[in-house]
Amino acid sequence: MTDNNDQKPTAKVQPAVEQVGLGQLPTKIPPPPSHQVIEHHPPSRAKVWSRRLVLLALIGGGAGYAIWLAHRAPAIPAYIVYGNGRLEADPIDIDTKFAGRIAELRVDEGDKVAAGQVLAVMDTSDLQQTLKKGEAQIEQAQKAVEEARANLENAKTSSLLAEQEIERTAKLVKSGFATRELYDQRKQALDAAHLTQQAAETRVTEAEKALNAATHDAEVTRVNIADNTLVAPRDGRIEYRVANVGEVLPAGGKVFTMLDTAYVYMDVYLPTLQADKVKIGAESRILLDAYPDRPIPAKVSFLADQAQFTPKMVETQNDRDRMMFRVRVKIDPGRARAHADAVRSGLPGVAYVKTDDKAPWTPGLQGAGK
Repeated sequence: MTDNNDQKPTAKVQPAVEQVGLGQLPTKIPPPPSHQVIEHHPPSRAKVWSRRLVLLALIGGGAGYAIWLAHRAPAIPAYIVYGNGRLEADPIDIDTKFAGRIAELRVDEGDKVAAGQVLAVMDTSDLQQTLKKGEAQIEQAQKAVEEARANLENAKTSSLLAEQEIERTAKLVKSGFATRELYDQRKQALDAAHLTQQAAETRVTEAEKALNAATHDAEVTRVNIADNTLVAPRDGRIEYRVANVGEVLPAGGKVFTMLDTAYVYMDVYLPTLQADKVKIGAESRILLDAYPDRPIPAKVSFLADQAQFTPKMVETQNDRDRMMFRVRVKIDPGRARAHADAVRSGLPGVAYVKTDDKAPWTPGLQGAGK
């Protein structure tokens, strides 16, 4: 059975093929469809940062423009000229008059001081000894004067006695009770008494002059001792302390620099066309960068008579080569003294000056009442 089954032919199944005419065959057989591969390259890091920087610049520029629009100053009329500067107070150097050693410092930087207040004391041991010597000379001269005056009184008494004797002798000579020789002797005694009196008067004068000289010398020493006590010449504030206790300074050595808070000003530089319109005493306003909403009333106190280049700290790039005139705008001393605690040298700001006295200030420059 196995052999018979193995001998049977295997049946082949033919696929059904649709009969197509020759006219329906395509001229070209299209290629089989294939999947398209698209490559994605990530952008470079430089391009990403460039886009970010551009975006940040646009955002920052927009924000800055908005802030500028919100805070920009109002338009300044033509009759108001202005310039950049720095608030300054008149500096005063506290120096020694004589060479010496600093014995004591009673103030420090930033302290507010009053006129006449003791700031420092120099060592005056040598001057104290000189003063004692001078006082001893005064005492000696005083005794010499007293002695000379006593001698003068004796000389005056002798002269008076000699005058009385010669008067009596003259009467006796007329009556014949005295000789001419006795009269001549009395006359010589009177002349000698007068000379003695004149000499005594001269010695009194010389003794009094010696006393005056000794007194003046002692007074000079006292003045020198007083000058070695450094005091504040005006009300103000100590800006710098240059020396310390124990240091030996030469004559004219600086110990402190103080600011006169009653003399506060701002120097600005104006071009020729603007400076020509400014007058001494013209009303002004100082607007500090630190206090943009607090204009400070002031007046023009100085106008330069010669043009000069604008200093770098206040000039702009466009005005660097232009000739400018210096104009000093000074705050009223009473106002500056009343606000001495707020005076700080070096604060930048802008000074506005009116060239027309009758024209009003803009609302932002009206100024405070006090």
